[in-house]
Amino acid sequence: MGIRVTLLPGDGIGPEVALAMKKCVDATGVSIDWEEQCVGAPAIEKFGTPLPQAAIDSIRKNKIAIKGPIETPIGKGFRSVNVQLRQELDLYACVRPAKYIEGTRAVNTKVNLVIFRENTEDLYAGVEFDLYSDEAKHLIKEINAVSKKKVREDSAISIKPISVFGSERIIRYAFEYAVKNGHKKVSLVHKANIMKFTDGLFLRTGQKIAEEYAGKIAFEDVIVDNMCMQLVQKPELYDVLVLPNLYGDIVSDLCAGLVGGLGIAPGANIGSDAALFEPVHGSAPKYAGQNKVNPTATILSGIMMLRHIGETDAAKRLEKAIFEVIKEGKDVTYDLKADRNDPTAVGTQEMAEAICKKLRK
Repeated sequence: MGIRVTLLPGDGIGPEVALAMKKCVDATGVSIDWEEQCVGAPAIEKFGTPLPQAAIDSIRKNKIAIKGPIETPIGKGFRSVNVQLRQELDLYACVRPAKYIEGTRAVNTKVNLVIFRENTEDLYAGVEFDLYSDEAKHLIKEINAVSKKKVREDSAISIKPISVFGSERIIRYAFEYAVKNGHKKVSLVHKANIMKFTDGLFLRTGQKIAEEYAGKIAFEDVIVDNMCMQLVQKPELYDVLVLPNLYGDIVSDLCAGLVGGLGIAPGANIGSDAALFEPVHGSAPKYAGQNKVNPTATILSGIMMLRHIGETDAAKRLEKAIFEVIKEGKDVTYDLKADRNDPTAVGTQEMAEAICKKLRK
């Protein structure tokens, strides 16, 4: 009997990249019992909700899950299923490696770092109140009664909670990862010069924890806007980054851009009781069903999953295979070609099959 893993194919291009990942993970020889659950647009049609309870229950039971992308409506409709899953399962640590892969259209070949993003608090906590709602009116009245700085009456309100508890566990997780994986430095990213109480709390918590690792792991703090500039100019100076939720989302996409785009950006969401792996990119519904998109990010997420469950040899072999395919540049999707209109570009499943072929050699 294999390791039970919940598989959430998602929507848009999700089912295609999830299938490619599944082929490659299975080709390593690791025995996985995939328990597929419907989420996203197909779940709305079938169950009337993008996140059925059965999917959550499956992850809680199996403790390991991997998903394809799920569309999030912009400015309307249901809240992000990705955010709901992280909050429902308390997947507090979002881990996103950014590493140059030879053969990609990278902006900078010196990038090799890991981003740790707090996953449950900050502006993504979802504590929002709409324009002219009773709740917003009440909050504005209360804030204006106690604050010298007034909030305009025609404002929507978002609350930015950052706690000691949330800050401590993500920062400690980043330091522990650095120790266990041979990293040398942790850089804490913030905007405490402006948000002195919320980001200031995150910074002070990091400074306190850093004292425990003195002599083992170097520590620095960097203001977020400066960090963005530094990453573009001198990414080789950075190793492990730890950030609050919103900054982590933005900076991880910036780093993905440096190494060639979201098509090669994997991610993991880790909690005390479960782990969920996923590509960083979205569902790209306009490409759905075309067998066109790059499956690398989802396959790399599968490699992170293999390492998490202790299958390090399989992870190394699969990583080697995918790196070889990308370096050769023959059996790759259009975005990995020097010319995106190159007629020799292969489809999603064909690239996955080329990777599987490398594994079997």
